[in-house]
Amino acid sequence: MSGWRDDFDGPELDTSVWVPSYLPVWSSRTAAAASYRLEDSCLVLDLPQDHPLWCPEEHPTPLRVSGMMSGNHSGPVGSTIGQQAIFVGQKVREEQERFEGFLTDGGHLEVRCSMDITPRSMAALWLCGFEDEPERCGEICVVEIFGNAVRDGSAEVGMGLKQLRDPRLVHDFAAPRLPIDPSELHTYAVDWDADEAVFTVDGELVRRTPRPPAYPLQVMIGVFDFPDDATGDPAVDRHVPSMRLDWISTRPS
Repeated sequence: MSGWRDDFDGPELDTSVWVPSYLPVWSSRTAAAASYRLEDSCLVLDLPQDHPLWCPEEHPTPLRVSGMMSGNHSGPVGSTIGQQAIFVGQKVREEQERFEGFLTDGGHLEVRCSMDITPRSMAALWLCGFEDEPERCGEICVVEIFGNAVRDGSAEVGMGLKQLRDPRLVHDFAAPRLPIDPSELHTYAVDWDADEAVFTVDGELVRRTPRPPAYPLQVMIGVFDFPDDATGDPAVDRHVPSMRLDWISTRPS
């Protein structure tokens, strides 16, 4: 696929592009299903109070996730062939059919989004290796914001490269503090090829990182809640964190 854009204008999610579940290979599509809705030409991911924990038997700390992805595949149940494993040797619990909703190996991607998060939640959009080969698993993080890093009209905005298990990549991730309010709509973008990834926010250059992944990547989006970070403040602990996406757009180099 070359260029692509999703304005979330339809009455239903485009399931030719999106799997509305977060890494179901380690759980199941049902257990890891996203809580989402389409409204006002936006995709809203949220975490209502009754949203279940993600992989509670295997994740080292309690975690709730409402996420989607544009690619998916696995080996058979009991194998270790899957995407973004929590730990080495993790076994497939539900076999996933090969799905290539949107994959890209370079170009431009931007997302227009806002985040309603608290000190115990975060939201992110990133590109990760499709893992058609196990080592092709690196990430380009376009935006990652933790609620505990939002204050005084500014936020630490995470972006860069995450090596994971790809020995060819160099981990190069940072979260510079920018004068933005993530609860308002902003445009987060990356331009990349085999030589460099260039990250911008609202059209302003923020970071450059050398030698990003040069293999097929899928889009991952999600809002996360960390129950262990409960504050005791009902306004925080009963809050429903959410991420609102106005659109996602890509074009080739």
